[in-house]
Amino acid sequence: MKVYLSGEIHTNWREEIENGCKAAGLDVQFSAPVTDHDASDDCGVAILGAEDNKFWHDRKGAQINAIRTRKGIGDADVVVVRFGEKYKQWNAAFDAGMAAALGKSLIVLHGPEHQHPLKEVDAAALAVAERPEQVVQILQYVLTGKLPQ
Repeated sequence: MKVYLSGEIHTNWREEIENGCKAAGLDVQFSAPVTDHDASDDCGVAILGAEDNKFWHDRKGAQINAIRTRKGIGDADVVVVRFGEKYKQWNAAFDAGMAAALGKSLIVLHGPEHQHPLKEVDAAALAVAERPEQVVQILQYVLTGKLPQ
């Protein structure tokens, strides 16, 4: 199964899911956006040249990052989108919408404090989890039919 892990980059939730799936012996391949914040922000100007205007600096980076994001979501069987506590993750909401529009199986991951602002995103998801281990349990159930112990 191919799983794309989208969303916040300030905690180790991706590693928790990857390690949990590995420990459970699940045949899962993971992909994700670039999680190095500086590299993600500056890839456009580093590759295509400097910009004096911050708008165009950000635009170049966003467009190059979109190539990776579109490929990852397009190839995925399941898309997991994590909304964290730090910053407003507009890009994560966009990724969730893209996954839903493409008919991808969507799992949303966030704490209870985001329940109301993400109600529309949650409504498009097939599962809404609060902890990475719940995502692992969902993937295990989907792949093996076994409930958590």
